[in-house]
This record gives sequence, structure tokens and C-alpha cells, in this order.
Amino acid sequence: MKTITLGQSGVTVPPMFLGTWAWGDKIFWNYGDSYGEEQLEAAFSAAVNAGVTFFDTAEVYGFGLSEELLGKFMKQTSQHVQIATKFGPSPWRWNSKSVLEALTNSLNRLQLERIELYQVHWPFTFFLSQKTLLNTLADEVHKGRIGAIGVSNYSASQMRKAHKILAARGIPLAVNQTRYSLLTRKIETNGILQTARDLDVTILAYSPLAQGLLTGKYTPAYKPTGARTIDPRFSQDGLNKIVPVLSLLRKIGEKYDLTPAQVALNWLIAQGNVIPIAGVKNAEQVNQNVGALGWNMTKDELQEIDQITQPWKN
Repeated sequence: MKTITLGQSGVTVPPMFLGTWAWGDKIFWNYGDSYGEEQLEAAFSAAVNAGVTFFDTAEVYGFGLSEELLGKFMKQTSQHVQIATKFGPSPWRWNSKSVLEALTNSLNRLQLERIELYQVHWPFTFFLSQKTLLNTLADEVHKGRIGAIGVSNYSASQMRKAHKILAARGIPLAVNQTRYSLLTRKIETNGILQTARDLDVTILAYSPLAQGLLTGKYTPAYKPTGARTIDPRFSQDGLNKIVPVLSLLRKIGEKYDLTPAQVALNWLIAQGNVIPIAGVKNAEQVNQNVGALGWNMTKDELQEIDQITQPWKN
């Protein structure tokens, strides 16, 4: 499987990450109802066997349980697995010590001595300045506890500021993790995507299937459970709006014997310098997502998809 380098960090990764927001999350994903640790362990094994060995998590996912599960599963494989996790700036975290404590806690839950990619989960640092936060993380890169530094949900200007602070320490900003899918294309018009290209920062695309909308699974007669039930995108009007998009994805997918979701993920990869983070809860979903790799659409097909999803740029 071909690999991608995260910005100028030197960290090489597969062209897709697997997301673990649902691992242990009872609030949004109803962990423990239709799936649990057994299904997640099977998903982990399926991913590693397929060569997709980079997992994205965060300290807040399942209130730490996501990291704990990954730590447990990694101990049961001899293959090299890489982890990205996230620090959550909160009002009570106001100095370098609090940042170091959070990093140490994540390392302990993951049972690791080094996290390959450590990201700032959101740009609101309250009493903790960006300069203090990023310089503290830069120190940890030099100490070897962090491989590369990234940010998440940063605007174009916030990304430039973070890049400048880290550059002064001789460390590149590796990634900006942001929402990006065929139904969420605002980063193409608000400067984030272009700024990432200018700075050689890799985009990690979370919710690349728009929380399941691009799988074609949901219809006005079959809607999701949990928090998504109040999302207007899953209303009857919202689902009717995406019918033409799903129809085109199915048409292209039939040509390659692939699903709409696999086509949607492949489109993101084709944009260049973009790595989708595909959320998984079981081995079947892993195998479905991996089907997005190893093939290419034609330029005409990419353009067709681009044209039909133009409304989602705003």
C-alpha cells in the first residue's frame, strides 16, 4: 500500500485513517447497545490485516475509553500500529503543566511511550495561549514523546499562526483535521484547503461520509438513532436533497463494482494531500472502507461528482 507523508513532518502513513470516535461513546453512538468491545477488536484486527494501521482517537472519545481500547488491542498484535490522538483545550487547562499531564494520561491509556501524531482538538485555548501550548508540544517532540504536531478545526488564519509558532522551533505543522466530505466542502471556499497547500499541511478529513449520509443507507423511511435524529440533514427534506448525489455515486460505483461510500472516500483521496478518517464500529465497515483504496476514477467522473456537489461548498 502506498504511503503519504504528513506535511513536512517525516511521518509516513497509509492513505486512510480509521476513526475511533464511536469506540466507547455512549452519548452519540450508543456504544454498548448494538456493538461493544468484541466488535471493535474485530474491526481493529481487520484494519491491521488490511494494512490500514493508523488510528485516530482523542482523550474525550468515550471519556478515555477509546484510547484504552486501542492500547489493549495494540498489545495483542505484533504489527506496527500508529496512533493520532488529541488534546482538548479547556478552561481549567491554563499552563504547560496541564498540557503535559494530558499527554501523559493519553500515553498511559494507550500504553505507549510515544504518540505519532498529537493534535490540538480545537482552537479555543481560553487562558492557555497558542504560544504556550504549541511551544510545550514542541518541547515534547524534541524529547521524543510526540512524533508530529497537528491541529483540528482551525481556520486558515489560525493555521497560519500555529504554523509560524512551530516554525520558530524548527518543527512543521503536520496536519489540520477538519470536517470534509462531498456534503461538506466549505474548506474549499473559506481558505483552509488552499492555506494547507501553501503551508504543506496535510488535511485529515473527518466525517468523510457525512456521518453515514453518503453510504446510501439512510432514507426517509429508515433514519439513524441517537443524536443524529435531530440533525436536519437526516430529515425527509435533507435526505431528499442528496438523492441526485447518491444516484451518481451508485452509477460510478457500479462501473467499478464498488459502493457509494467507497466512491465518496476515493474522491477525497483524489483531491491530493487529503486523508479521510473513516469511522468504524465493526470489521464489515473496515472492509467496506478499505475498498476505497487501490483504484482511480477518470477525470470525467471526478468532475461529474465535483459539479453535482457544488451546492455544498457554501
